[in-house]
Amino acid sequence: MVTTIQVSGNLLNKLKGLKISNTESYENVIWDLVEDRMELSDETKKNIRISEEQIARGEVISLEELKKELRL
Repeated sequence: MVTTIQVSGNLLNKLKGLKISNTESYENVIWDLVEDRMELSDETKKNIRISEEQIARGEVISLEELKKELRL
């Protein structure tokens, strides 16, 4: 279903400022805002927590080290 909405001039100017390009639709701008407010899934939270623990333990390599490994 397609509908129209009414927004104030102030909000319209803010939405215009959030557009990445002049061709981006206001719908895409609004979806980006909605997605930013959505809750992360439990699986995503778990993966973030695991990654943070790995970083804290130093179980990471630099980009330069990875590039060297991949050249083998």
